[in-house]
Amino acid sequence: MKISNETKVGALTAIAITLLILGFNFLKGKTLFKTGNYIYAKYNDTKGIMVSNAVFINGFQVGSVSDIENTDQNLSSIMVVIKLRSNYNIPTNSVATIKENPLGSSSIQIALGDAKTYLATGDTVLTASTAGLLGDVMNKLGPVGDQIKTTVHSLDSVLKNINTIFDPNTKHNLQEVIANINKTTASLVVSSASIQAMLNEQSGAITQSMNNVASFTKNLSDNNQKVNRMLDNVEKTTDNLSKADLAGTVDKLKTTISNLNTILSKIDSKEGSLGKLMNDKALYDNLTNTVRSANILMDDLRVHPKRYVNISVFGKKDKSGPLMAPLQDSTKKQ
Repeated sequence: MKISNETKVGALTAIAITLLILGFNFLKGKTLFKTGNYIYAKYNDTKGIMVSNAVFINGFQVGSVSDIENTDQNLSSIMVVIKLRSNYNIPTNSVATIKENPLGSSSIQIALGDAKTYLATGDTVLTASTAGLLGDVMNKLGPVGDQIKTTVHSLDSVLKNINTIFDPNTKHNLQEVIANINKTTASLVVSSASIQAMLNEQSGAITQSMNNVASFTKNLSDNNQKVNRMLDNVEKTTDNLSKADLAGTVDKLKTTISNLNTILSKIDSKEGSLGKLMNDKALYDNLTNTVRSANILMDDLRVHPKRYVNISVFGKKDKSGPLMAPLQDSTKKQ
């Protein structure tokens, strides 16, 4: 019986489509004929796990996710089918957790138990949810937040005490300081304009820098596995941070603030040299007169140096009287 060319073309087309579907499903981790070693894991939240994601035990890939299917219409639990590469001895009390990766795909980590019996094909492994990278740290910082609020309240009381110490003269000096800061800010605006002009001239260098950044991100993508190991180290570091004695540190901060409050109270009560200097007006007047006398002496020495040191052989002696008031600065006359 002779087969027509149309029949041959149709048969070849059907075979090609069938092979295409089988190959596509094989690349996704699915097979038409379900053979091999399969175990199941049930989760309330799969956290974005997808078919063909890797499954690890002690950092070694032992399989991949073969299928994901819901067990009921309410999606309260989701069954994940894991296809193992070989018939591994996995204890029955082992626990499978989903590990999220912000820079790549999620994976399933199986922590081996110590049971003497092992999972067989078709068994369901125990599962557990993870809090994430910073979940444990945030749980530890919750009680510390209340203590920080109390410490901030104490700090507010200290600032109020400091505000009562400053007299009007001190406040006036602070206003002058703020005025100088405004002038400095204006200078910074001019400087920023100059910097902007310089950046415009260096646009070629900036483009080169952006190319370097793109090259860096490409290298980062090529070294994804190293980044994963780095994230593991960060997770260990955050676990150590969660065990740190933050409460003791806050207690030491409260003690330091209490000591500072005591010192400021002594300054305000005129005890010691600093308290007398800030509150005794007579001492302030004496210091002012002393500075004025020193200015007069320095001006007289500058105007009539021959009265104090005579180094000229033929010069005349300066017979003018001493100064009774300081001279104006020569820069002000100009």
